[in-house]
Parts: sequence; structure tokens; C-alpha cells
Amino acid sequence: MKQPNAVILDRDGVINDNRAIVHVNRPDEFVLFEDVPRAIKRLNESGMLVFVATNQGGVGLGYMTSEQLSDIHVEMVRQLNEQGARVDAIAVCTHAPGEGCDCRKPKPGMLQTLQSEFGFCFATSFMVGDRETDVDAGRAVGMRTVRIGRSKTKADFCTPDLTSAADWIIHAASL
Repeated sequence: MKQPNAVILDRDGVINDNRAIVHVNRPDEFVLFEDVPRAIKRLNESGMLVFVATNQGGVGLGYMTSEQLSDIHVEMVRQLNEQGARVDAIAVCTHAPGEGCDCRKPKPGMLQTLQSEFGFCFATSFMVGDRETDVDAGRAVGMRTVRIGRSKTKADFCTPDLTSAADWIIHAASL
């Protein structure tokens, strides 16, 4: 039986706009990028699993609680579902930066946990992020990588938004 393909998305800067407020610590601070629901829905419809893997060191630093983070993710999922998009699972590293955990990107621990639970193939799957730490995590496990933004990158593809990332991913997965 063929393993499914997956797309793992970083949260801040990929799914939600955090330019005005760098750290989203409450559900009312969560602002979904306008194109994201449609892009995720297209990935869903193409048969790919869609996950979120996000570093949320604000919990470890005491800026928010695990419950507040959960409320933010409930709001994210609600907004996506409202527009027909689905996220299959969310992986979170709540450790403070510098704690030396194996889950905080650029380490691939969250990606490995998702793969272990859902059985997708790294080689035919994609990691999408707005930072080089996201790219590094994906590359560490052999995923194809997409960088959102315009910075110099080691990613396989660089684009300004998730819509064009989804176009590239769907095309690349079909080859």
C-alpha cells in the first residue's frame, strides 16, 4: 500500500499574519492570511495530509499557558474549517529556546512524531516555513522544502505566499 504524501506547515508567517504582532499569545491576536484556507483546501483535495508544526517557546518562557495556546489552535482550526480547509494534526514545541529539546525546529522531532503517527513518506512530502529553521528541519528528514518569503534560502522552492506554494507542491507531487 502506498504511503500518503504530507505537507507540514509552520504556523506564524505561513498560516497567520504575525507582522503587526510578533508573538500571538491570544486567540483574538490570530489573523489568518486571506489566501491560506483556499490553499490548504486545494492540498486537502489533492489527497495530501496537512499538518502544522510550530515552535511556541512563549509557553516555556511564561508568556502564555498551554491552555491559551490550545485556544489559539482551536480558533485557527475553526477559521480554516469555516472555509472548507482541514488540518489533520498540530504538533507543537512549547520548550523555551535554548532548552536543548529534540522537537524545536530546526531539529526534526515534531516532523518525526507526525510521521510516526500518520505513516507518510518523508521523501514524497513537503515542509513549508517562513524561516530557515523550518527548511532545515524538513531537509534533516529528506523532505522537499518551501520557503515563504523572499530571503536567500536552501529550500527547494521559494515563494511569497501559500497559494503559489500549494501550486508548486501539487505539481511536484504529481511528477
